[in-house]
Amino acid sequence: MKRIFWLSVATLTAAILFYVSRFWDFRLWSRDGLFGVEALRPQGDLVARWLRGTDLAPFELLIWAVGAFLVLTLLQKLYDLLNPPPE
Repeated sequence: MKRIFWLSVATLTAAILFYVSRFWDFRLWSRDGLFGVEALRPQGDLVARWLRGTDLAPFELLIWAVGAFLVLTLLQKLYDLLNPPPE
């Protein structure tokens, strides 16, 4: 059961990171946004939208990669904390 939970967490995290990136190309919901939230439009690419108009806009892919690395590192630390190795 724990394995299914952690696989679900990993899959959900991958989907969220993919949606936030520029590589999301799916149109799975209406233009109104997911569950009516306008910030969650179907085309993804949230990092570019958040950085638009700033000096950091040209570095959005690098910022996404560093953020994804940090999120995955924190999830690994959480997993290690909650599942100590058998002795």
